Amino acid sequence: MAVNKDSNSYTVTFAIILVVFVGGLLAFISEGLKPIQKENLKKEKMQYILNSLPGKKSVSRDEAGDLFSQFVKERIILNHNSEIISQKTSKDPVDDKDSKDAFSIDLLKEYKTISDIKKRNYPLFICDVEGKTYYVAPVMGKGLWAAVWGYIALDSEGNKISGAVFDHKSETPGLGAEITQDFFEDQFIDKLISEDGNYKAIEVNKPGNELNDHQVDGISGGTFTSVGVEEMMERTLVVYYNYIKNRS
Repeated sequence: MAVNKDSNSYTVTFAIILVVFVGGLLAFISEGLKPIQKENLKKEKMQYILNSLPGKKSVSRDEAGDLFSQFVKERIILNHNSEIISQKTSKDPVDDKDSKDAFSIDLLKEYKTISDIKKRNYPLFICDVEGKTYYVAPVMGKGLWAAVWGYIALDSEGNKISGAVFDHKSETPGLGAEITQDFFEDQFIDKLISEDGNYKAIEVNKPGNELNDHQVDGISGGTFTSVGVEEMMERTLVVYYNYIKNRS
């Protein structure tokens, strides 16, 4: 019996078969790409950490995987009291599924899902660049629209910022999104997070004012994002500062 290609039933059947076929194909491709996507996210995190180090801002995502263990010598997890609860070295493979590996800790998730700050975990990466020790500390918070985050490299004494990189999920281009630009990130270099032996938070001020050793210019037109950067640094860096001081 000849098929009536002009009938409604034929059109509906053909459409269903096409949707099922295309949907299945897309699902297959998506599943096949997951390992690649996960590996890229892992390398991207490595890149952020390395880019915060002095002289390593040009390290690309593809290079980060090979260079990470060369510069990151220890990966530790701290509690809110700045005490070590887990420790790995560069000899231990980086495992983003191991809850005892600092690399696996998502500080943003800790911030969002654990209301009791005393139960949060704080990952810290101890690095060596040309014989000098640096501590790379993640910072996570909220901008105008969604999450903002960054990695701050502190000097061997924990007093001074040696490098910073920031990123965001959906801040406004030309405004809050400018936190990813060199002109914003580089002004944190050599800023102090201590005064008279105590932690002192970095202030992100409105542009145009005279700055001291604890202040940087915020983003013009990006007030909420600037406040988010200040808040996440103030809330988080004190934990790392206290650890470095106790270690020194």
